[in-house]
Amino acid sequence: MSAHVQPPAPWPAALVGTPGVAVIEQAIVRHRLSHSLLLHGDDLGTLVGVAHAIADRLLNTPASSAHFAVKDHPDYLALRPKGKMRLIPIGKAENPEPGTMREFLPKLYVTSAVSAQKVAIIYEADRMNVESANAFLKTLEEPPPHTTLLLLTTRPYALLPTIRSRVLHFRFPSSGLSVDTDGWPAWLDDYRAWLKRLSEIVPDKRAVADHVFAIYGLVSRFGAVLDFATAEVWKQQKEKLPADIKDDEIEAIETGIANGIRLRLFAEIETATRNFALPRLTAGNEPARRAFTASVDELEHAVGLLRLNLNESAALETYLLAALRLWARR
Repeated sequence: MSAHVQPPAPWPAALVGTPGVAVIEQAIVRHRLSHSLLLHGDDLGTLVGVAHAIADRLLNTPASSAHFAVKDHPDYLALRPKGKMRLIPIGKAENPEPGTMREFLPKLYVTSAVSAQKVAIIYEADRMNVESANAFLKTLEEPPPHTTLLLLTTRPYALLPTIRSRVLHFRFPSSGLSVDTDGWPAWLDDYRAWLKRLSEIVPDKRAVADHVFAIYGLVSRFGAVLDFATAEVWKQQKEKLPADIKDDEIEAIETGIANGIRLRLFAEIETATRNFALPRLTAGNEPARRAFTASVDELEHAVGLLRLNLNESAALETYLLAALRLWARR
């Protein structure tokens, strides 16, 4: 416990001043924050930073009788995946073991100790098994009073649709370093140049054909960049694996590396698109504003499909062709 009130826990540096953070900060100040939030993005560490910043602001208020770091706060509850399978199990009906949903849920209804409310965080919420997810759904339908629930996941579409429909969604891009691999900076430069050509000229048939050729060039090169980056990381990781590891475990690790890298690449495409679009959204060109906004929506949809295991080349192609159609119609 601190002897005096500490400054609030910081937001991840890359997110300071972003719209999502601003909305949450205002809602906390006005006591209007939703009782259940889904924080999702491509980097779990970033989501944890956001969740702890929210928890600190809710728990350590001037009205609190004592102040603690979030992880030590008596009114902070946490549930994480456990075991080799890294699942959040339901637990026994009687005397459920620690780290299970049945052990966690009753704690939500216990009166807070030093703050006006409690904060409960479910880390990697997509790891709830079916029984746990259904048990938690009942809590969302009748939420405990004076308790804020924060669900963190890098795979929001792995959650039950009924859970997703009952929480307020906030997506946060990774605050980590950019991908540093051969060919990627040049790919992003060519992608921005394609966006510039797309936004400056109302395309005729010949221009549309040129854009289509550019799209398939970007898709092909994206696959090559992904393969190269995955091979480089896998080469480093493979040397650290134990000698007795099984083939299916090796395959799972390699697949996880590839999935992580492709999500980081798509996150950088999303960032590049937004950074390109934002100054142009205020230029007063209504057709361009609509096209940019719809294009960003299409990119977010493509990333959602990617998380459902759609092939990365198909996801990128889907987005780029949709963007071309939107700009051709403006």
